[in-house]
Amino acid sequence: MLHDGEAAETVALHALGWIAGNDELLPVFLGASGLRPADLLGRAAEPEVLASVLDFLLMDDAWVIACCDGAGLGYQSLRRARQALPGAAPEWG
Repeated sequence: MLHDGEAAETVALHALGWIAGNDELLPVFLGASGLRPADLLGRAAEPEVLASVLDFLLMDDAWVIACCDGAGLGYQSLRRARQALPGAAPEWG
């Protein structure tokens, strides 16, 4: 069984996969996070990057709903996952 941190990382990776598959939202996330596609690929498993994915999605309820529907997650799973990951919200910009 996964502990909270592992479960949170798994949810965040599902969310990242959803963003990566969204041609309209991926460039917005990359611009907001300051990550380049190669950086994102190489750093995808880092807790700070996973937290930034969840922080980004949590800014818009429509994104949360679409992501959760697309990934087969409960609507509260992104918020719970973010709470289980260490660190503060990233400084974007």
